[in-house]
Amino acid sequence: MTSEPNLHRSTVDGFGEEWSTFDQLELDEKEHAELFAEYFRVFPWRELPDGARGADIGCGSGRWARLVAPRVGRLTCVDASPEAIDVARRALGAHENCTFAVASVGDLPFADGSLDFAYSLGVLHHVPDTAGALAACARVLRPGAPFLVYLYYALDGRPAWFRLLWRLSDGLRRVLSRVGHRPKLVVSTLVAVAVYLPLARAAALAERAGKDPAGLPLSYYRHRSFYTMRTDAYDRLGTQLEQRFTREEIERMLTDAGFVDVEFSDSPPFWCAVGRRAA
Repeated sequence: MTSEPNLHRSTVDGFGEEWSTFDQLELDEKEHAELFAEYFRVFPWRELPDGARGADIGCGSGRWARLVAPRVGRLTCVDASPEAIDVARRALGAHENCTFAVASVGDLPFADGSLDFAYSLGVLHHVPDTAGALAACARVLRPGAPFLVYLYYALDGRPAWFRLLWRLSDGLRRVLSRVGHRPKLVVSTLVAVAVYLPLARAAALAERAGKDPAGLPLSYYRHRSFYTMRTDAYDRLGTQLEQRFTREEIERMLTDAGFVDVEFSDSPPFWCAVGRRAA
């Protein structure tokens, strides 16, 4: 454990509000399983020992832990937001192998080298020191243990017009993320209705017409529910601290943190990567 929390308090508070509103229990089971498969595509389940002990670092609503818990021996759900932990605790009430801790990534409640695996999805780009957070995660893993991370990509390979659209949305985020929960919820819902939904459905139509939808804005959501669009619109526009990284930067940070055999998923969402704690 360290004494440095490595958190941005306003961002943590915002996630508490987000997961209290979108607890993911309304998410269709089939869609939940599809999303899980996308994020965990490169996770080496076969490398885990029997009764593996691991951690969900930045567990949020517990949506991933609900599908991880049945596969492992013990899972500790960690989040810096007490509100998020309350949501996760309710969602995982049926899983007796889950424990919960309010803690930041800079003050993880584990002894060095004590975990058989860990994952942190969509969290470490929202802390002040992402590289330091990865190093903190590495310390609590035993040698050879896998760690799965999802970090926002820096629009690697996207054309200029795509980056311009992102800059416009980022300008809205910088303003909206500093207002109260209710205005954020109203505006992000309007964005989900007016932007996410039509663009996602247009990408679905293009796909049905035999065209590749991958380059279209928000094509990732073409098979996703409106509930997921609302959740992600709030997540995207309501978070004060956001960082983005190229694939090369992520690989370098993982290597510097003490991970080896780093693998990336070549399918969205970008970037998901797994590394093993070096001996």
